[in-house]
Amino acid sequence: MKANSNDIFKLARRRVAFGAAAAVAALLTAGAVVADDLPTLADVARVRADNPPAVAATEATVDTADSQDQVAMMADTWGIEVTSIRLTANDHMIDFRYRVLDSDKAADLFVRQTKPALVHQETGKVLAVPETAKIGPLRNSNQPQNGKIYWMFFGNAGGLVHHGDEVTVSIGDFTAENLIVE
Repeated sequence: MKANSNDIFKLARRRVAFGAAAAVAALLTAGAVVADDLPTLADVARVRADNPPAVAATEATVDTADSQDQVAMMADTWGIEVTSIRLTANDHMIDFRYRVLDSDKAADLFVRQTKPALVHQETGKVLAVPETAKIGPLRNSNQPQNGKIYWMFFGNAGGLVHHGDEVTVSIGDFTAENLIVE
């Protein structure tokens, strides 16, 4: 049975009474979605950053002595460790995640004016963090906190980057080279 539009709007108005999640579920069940009632990408990302999944993120694999040196340098100099870099959003975006080990050292990575870049090593092409009109750049720029995992998305329009490709991430003076995309 499909609800009429009056029923849908009544359910939407009552969302405060029984929770936003229940309202969204009710609207979906009724066969309609009101875009303003759905969480934004920024809302979802904020919740994910504040509540890491119960299963730890896959740590970036390190096979060579040079890679081991890079991991140690990132921790000593920048106060972070890369936890993952993977394709997401049906391969249209690249999700870069890192854990803050020392918030004072990592502070430079969170400066809003600094523009992150991802370089596809095979082609040398540079991908940027997309910026939307309503929520701004798709990256964290809050004050870093020790132990938290932070994220940023890079656009992958045209599917340039594939699973297994090597990339370099640069944020100001910070550079993480030879990262393998999951």
